[in-house]
Amino acid sequence: MIDMRSLPNSWVCLYPQDDTATSKAVTLSPDNRGLAYADGFFTTMGVMDGLILWADYHHQRLISHADALHLDIDCEELLAVLKMYAQQLEQGMLKLVVTRAAQDIRGYGYVPSESGSACEIWLKPSVMRVSTAVQLSLPDGNLVPMQPNASAICLSSQIACLPPSLAGLKSLSRLDNVLASGELQRIKAEPLAANVTKSLSEGLLRDMSGHWVEGTMSNVFYQLADEPLCESETHSSGHEGVDNNHESYLTTGQWYTPSMTQSGVAGVMRQVIIDALSATEYPVVIRSLSDEDLPRLTRLFFCNALRGIMPMSNLTLLSGDVVDFKSV
Repeated sequence: MIDMRSLPNSWVCLYPQDDTATSKAVTLSPDNRGLAYADGFFTTMGVMDGLILWADYHHQRLISHADALHLDIDCEELLAVLKMYAQQLEQGMLKLVVTRAAQDIRGYGYVPSESGSACEIWLKPSVMRVSTAVQLSLPDGNLVPMQPNASAICLSSQIACLPPSLAGLKSLSRLDNVLASGELQRIKAEPLAANVTKSLSEGLLRDMSGHWVEGTMSNVFYQLADEPLCESETHSSGHEGVDNNHESYLTTGQWYTPSMTQSGVAGVMRQVIIDALSATEYPVVIRSLSDEDLPRLTRLFFCNALRGIMPMSNLTLLSGDVVDFKSV
């Protein structure tokens, strides 16, 4: 294994390895199919105290993506290697990129195989702080980071609708998200209009069918007016660092999240929350989010595996109108 203290924030090739892999980072060939055709996938893992956060869910992503893209990956062995890197990193982020290996067939094609195509597997360990100042106790007992309230805005950029074999995957083809993120950054850089606050942190995206699906780097959950509320009491969780004032946030009321069967990325934290609420009075309902729903929103949060839950205090619509939400 490479000593990351001598290679901070550098890419390393986990497979195939060569004789230099233990002493220096190797470079990506311009012929790499991920670079040429976006032929592969990636996943980003938070690391705390030498452990991969939500490791089982990232393991399932490796399995599902290898199967969907017909890639030959020993997922158990790869996860074991990632855990060793996490132990050495202690605190930060692991970004894993898997691409199909070079093919004898010219162009897009690849040689079919029962075991799937050989891969190139790349890893970038980064030392960074994973924010856990406030943690929320999920109904299943797991803890998830809870970020401060912020604001969101509906973006004019749209993401692609995909065939069922690709929808929901965290593939390398993310150009629509790149352009959407650029739009969000331009809005942040402009002189702030009266209805756009300084706390703007995320943009809500539609797909080409017109449904609102996800954020630029996150999944979205929402509640609607006139929907049932759970009147459960809030009890102290007993976990140090847990904000008990927010404990009932996820278990009060019916939460919805858009489907990933046509577009978007089925994120790790999205599935963590769906599973955690599955045995509660109001399990998460998979439901499209339309233009007509936006004025009826009463709560909305984004989430991803690094930042956890990102609650929003308001949403600026394309019309410029602002929908205010219940405070956390």
